[in-house]
Amino acid sequence: MNDTIIEIIKGMLAPGLMISACGLLLLGMNNKYSLVVNRIRTLNYEFRALDSDNLSRKESILTQLPLLIQRMKLIRNAVWLYTIAIALYIFSIFSIGFFFLSGKTLTLSILSFSFFILALIALLWGIIHAAKEVRLGFNILKIETKDIL
Repeated sequence: MNDTIIEIIKGMLAPGLMISACGLLLLGMNNKYSLVVNRIRTLNYEFRALDSDNLSRKESILTQLPLLIQRMKLIRNAVWLYTIAIALYIFSIFSIGFFFLSGKTLTLSILSFSFFILALIALLWGIIHAAKEVRLGFNILKIETKDIL
């Protein structure tokens, strides 16, 4: 019995560690989300406060805002995909537990593996969105600093 419990815990360990990794990625994305939302609000406020003499700054803000909205969508997608990955890892953990408790059936083995692979795919897809967001953030920064540099 003790060997079975240890075997179950070992089997559940990998998806459990992946949940922690996804949690860290989620934390970072939520911080980015807050920063981008604040930047959009700041630019909106600045745009409203500008008079008609500041056409170049207004133009810069109007160029940046759609890109920031696009950046928000990428962050949102990454957050959703990381969350889906966590859910799939949880399903994987449960199916691994049922796999051991039910006598190691082939169906539960395939189900556990499928949940784990689907979670990895969701995680990879989220990372792709996060990478696109970083690239877009750099392009927005180039627009912001174009007049200064």
